[in-house]
Amino acid sequence: MKYALVGYGKMGHAIEAAASARGHDVGPIVDRAGKGRGITRAIGKGSWRGVTVAFEFTEPAAARDHLVALLERGIGVVCGTTGWDAGDAALRRAAKASSAGAVIAPNFSVGMNLFYTAVADAARRYLAVGGYDPWIAEWHHRAKADAPSGTARRLAAIVAEAAPDGAAVREGLLRTPLAPGDVHVAAVRAGREPGRHLVGFDGQDDAVTLEHVARGREGFARGAVLAAEWLRGRRGLHGFEDVLNDLTRGRRPRGGRR
Repeated sequence: MKYALVGYGKMGHAIEAAASARGHDVGPIVDRAGKGRGITRAIGKGSWRGVTVAFEFTEPAAARDHLVALLERGIGVVCGTTGWDAGDAALRRAAKASSAGAVIAPNFSVGMNLFYTAVADAARRYLAVGGYDPWIAEWHHRAKADAPSGTARRLAAIVAEAAPDGAAVREGLLRTPLAPGDVHVAAVRAGREPGRHLVGFDGQDDAVTLEHVARGREGFARGAVLAAEWLRGRRGLHGFEDVLNDLTRGRRPRGGRR
């Protein structure tokens, strides 16, 4: 497949390497800084002939407009930008009218998305028994803009939804005490940590912690490329769980070298 990169930071470079390893060809590269030969500042510039999918890893304020513009061109999108409303009405309208589709997820790590399933199962069991306080903690490098991360928020939502009577998610510094069952989410920004997420269940007699540690951006990039291969020929808005559900059933993505 021929793909475009919208956002050419560290993730953009990692995706380019992962896509090349799978036998795919890079087309337009769009980056707000516009530095480097052949890099444009906006989606409307340059040649998009033959491009079937774009990887969108930019910033929250720009993501929706990028997705709408790409879908209107009939180009599929794999979007990993976090901190924006992926349920936006304009995006839904663009997706409904487009011949292409999009995969939108806060995290394209295969391991993390399988971790979601493990956390959901653990939360159902511990919260059904009662007596355990759930919590989420995450660490990322100091340059990461959003806090908590989109992944931490997804984990917190999974835990809250597993509570028998539902639960509230409380982020950051608490001004009032937690109610029983509330999910507290804490974030640390320091150093060069690529991503560490913990989910805990703290009880009177014991405590249980589940942990996912990212070793680098390469895993996120490989997952994004798998999502792009899976998206070929599909319409509508999807999450990365849709991709993994097919993979775990033995349905391989379309395209890429084996």
